[in-house]
Amino acid sequence: MLKGIPPILSPELLKTMSEMGHGDELVIADGHFPAASTARRLIRADGLGAIELLDAILQFYPLDRYVERPVTLMQVVTGDPVTPSIWDEYRDTVHRHESGISFEYVERFAFYERAKQAFAVVATGETAQYANLILKKGLVTFR
Repeated sequence: MLKGIPPILSPELLKTMSEMGHGDELVIADGHFPAASTARRLIRADGLGAIELLDAILQFYPLDRYVERPVTLMQVVTGDPVTPSIWDEYRDTVHRHESGISFEYVERFAFYERAKQAFAVVATGETAQYANLILKKGLVTFR
């Protein structure tokens, strides 16, 4: 263990985030997401909720300020009566770490295709529906 690093961030996830470059994307997938069949690199985070993992990741992972919307959510399928309350928690968590971040909403199958191109997919145990999100990595600036 290391000081100051949340224990829910596995060594594999920390290594992956360090290897990612500007513009690479990281998917945080809920427990319903076809992570194993989608991921180029799969990181298991079974038993962890997406909110707690997002909060831990954003302590170290800068979001891309060179794009309009560096966070992407999967849209609710037309006709599905679900209202994803987890989205409000995502917004609160993201804005706690970085202000002024906008979210993009992508159709389900377009989201899957984009996830196939992502640097890595983190498969969580999140049970909320439509709890999948993509984070586009930005720059770490030293001033």
